[in-house]
Amino acid sequence: MASINELKTHFSRPGTIEWIGLRAKKNKEIKQVDIAELLLDHGLVGDKAGQKPGGKRQVTIIQAEYFPVIESLLNIYKISPEILRRNIVISGLNLSVLLRHSLKINDAVLEITGNCAPCKKMEEALGFGAYNAMRNHGGINAMVRKGGVIRVGDKVEVCIEKPDDASSQGVLL
Repeated sequence: MASINELKTHFSRPGTIEWIGLRAKKNKEIKQVDIAELLLDHGLVGDKAGQKPGGKRQVTIIQAEYFPVIESLLNIYKISPEILRRNIVISGLNLSVLLRHSLKINDAVLEITGNCAPCKKMEEALGFGAYNAMRNHGGINAMVRKGGVIRVGDKVEVCIEKPDDASSQGVLL
């Protein structure tokens, strides 16, 4: 029987990129694109977060499955990805369990750095109660550990890493 730590490494399938968006400057509209480049330790080329190196919020990612939840909580029919102000929408993976893991998309690697909490702009964009509707449904932040080109439709794999000393103890992160 598998241990809990082993079960934490089981993902039934890879995810899929459903949408990519870039925002050239703060408070500007997000531009939807079908292809983008992840630049090592920067973020997405053409996005405001990717203009300077460093930081734990180089790329923001939200799970496609969160959209119907947020819509239901707000009694809204259809929310577009641009409104939620995230860079990448991924389906098929439970992003909230990926802290301390990495995502591989083609040659690119993203290290998950934490949850992407909603901001007050969500209340302005979606109406009363949007901030609380998005809490714990806001997605995740990531750093670019290896650059590369990504496209809508690309598969997203979870990289399971274990420390050198964990192999003898059977511990997986």
